[in-house]
Amino acid sequence: MSALTPMAALWCLIAVAPICIWVAWSDMKFMKIPNKAVVALAVVYLLLGPLLLPFVAWLWGWALLAGVLVTGFLLNMGGLIGAGDAKFAAAMAPFFIGGDTRFILALFAACLLGAFASHRGLRLIGPFRAATADWASWTHKDFPMGLALAGTLIFYLLAVIRFTVS
Repeated sequence: MSALTPMAALWCLIAVAPICIWVAWSDMKFMKIPNKAVVALAVVYLLLGPLLLPFVAWLWGWALLAGVLVTGFLLNMGGLIGAGDAKFAAAMAPFFIGGDTRFILALFAACLLGAFASHRGLRLIGPFRAATADWASWTHKDFPMGLALAGTLIFYLLAVIRFTVS
């Protein structure tokens, strides 16, 4: 399923979950994914990757990051995604190295649908909307994709932990 073992995925999850939460919150509140969060995620891979992955898989992770970054910038130039989304997706990509592409894309689709439905539903709940009245995503024409991207990475690591353990 993945180049990551369940134990490696657990260590990654511990390291990346706070970053993913930061990204999701920031994207909903400000409609921006901080560059510091993108760099932090890449640094986690830089530091943990050689300890948790075979060296060749770790190197391929960097190639995947570059490929996703180029693709993301092309999509950004076409106005399809934000630059922060492109950078964060690229920083996430190495963690998926060796994973089943169909599963990863299906998981992203599920996270995207779930994030969209949750975001649009929660903005209709008065007390929740009042508590988060300063969130830019409530009135912005674009959707905070960081919410779906962060969820995809977290749920992927959870799947590696859960479904590769007998």
